[in-house]
Amino acid sequence: MLQRLRDAGHVACFAGGCVRDLLLGQAAKDYDVATDAPPPRVRELFGNTQAVGAAFGVILVRHRGSQIEVATFRSEGDYEDGRHPSHVRFTTAEEDAKRRDFTINGLFLDPIENRVIDYVGGQQDLKDKRIRAIGNPAERFDEDSLRLLRAVRFAARLGFEIEPVTAAAIVAHAPQLKRISPERIAEELRIMLTAPSRPTAWHLLWELKLIDTIYRFWKFPRREPDASQGFLFDEVSPGEAIPFGLALAAAAVCYRLRRDAGLKDVRPLFSKGEVNAVVQAMRQALKISNDESEQLRGTLAGLAPLFAQTFPGVARLKRFLAEPTAALSRKLMAGLAARRIQRERIEHLERELSQLERTEFAPTPFVNGDLLTERGLKPGPMFRRILEGVYDAQLEGRVNNRDEAVEMALRVAREGGG
Repeated sequence: MLQRLRDAGHVACFAGGCVRDLLLGQAAKDYDVATDAPPPRVRELFGNTQAVGAAFGVILVRHRGSQIEVATFRSEGDYEDGRHPSHVRFTTAEEDAKRRDFTINGLFLDPIENRVIDYVGGQQDLKDKRIRAIGNPAERFDEDSLRLLRAVRFAARLGFEIEPVTAAAIVAHAPQLKRISPERIAEELRIMLTAPSRPTAWHLLWELKLIDTIYRFWKFPRREPDASQGFLFDEVSPGEAIPFGLALAAAAVCYRLRRDAGLKDVRPLFSKGEVNAVVQAMRQALKISNDESEQLRGTLAGLAPLFAQTFPGVARLKRFLAEPTAALSRKLMAGLAARRIQRERIEHLERELSQLERTEFAPTPFVNGDLLTERGLKPGPMFRRILEGVYDAQLEGRVNNRDEAVEMALRVAREGGG
């Protein structure tokens, strides 16, 4: 592709994140091409294209089974909404580099001549493991407030330090994060809080004062965390990516915020009202999806019956295992146990759950409402109590077939549903 642009008389090179990753010896997730060819010329040279951002000089080219973004070198006008430029002007590679966010992302690579093109000092910052804004940090963050979170993500993922002037500008511009849609903020958090580097990302969000804006709907008073306490972010899938996404990360956030609020009793138990409030706060702050909301709700609510005063019986444990969020709740419990919160209780629970999950813990109920109606019972509030009681008996092996279950249901109904 680069060669075709070159043969047509244009400048063309790799740009941005792929160059950064290659220079760090990492595999690039995708390759972006920057060129002086204007969008119509790019579409002329490559037959299978899509104008994904033609107004900004970006054309998607499908080439040899791959999809590659080809962007024309550009400079940008004022950012009126804190995210997008009002207009662009096609220009030189040097000007294009200087409009980007961080020096490590402002590099170009000519793979044909094996030459790095660096107008912003990005190579030195890569060597020094430093995140530094290009030019004036205040201007870069005024232009696009999402860069506040991108700085945290890059620093955490790469293990780099954020250069002091850039860090100070992030703190100063933290309130401007409100200009970014909750959905875009959530997408950044999905990446940074589910990666193995999440403890570092979490600490940076606090250190750079971004947490107050992100979780501004959380009702607990917040205070600076103890930097030495990773608290759950270390222990939930330690050293690995969180396998269940933002819902589990958000559940860990809930407990971390409790801890950071100075609450001494950080129990693995949220009341029903607290769970609903937490989910609502997360939906306000991040506009998380319905699926993520229900996963978060289930993850937190699923712990309540396990930590009741009386240790749960077989039926309760089997019902827990049948919940779609049981695996999430158990991951969270493992993190709590690693922090010595209800450790003995959790270890006991895990022994019981590990044995029960090898059994048929969610069998089809022997009786249902239709069957009870056929047997002459009138639908009403008593139905639920009867059905739950009979199913508990089935889970515990006290009834072993439909006839026994029906007999028990009728007996309970005669006794008043209790």
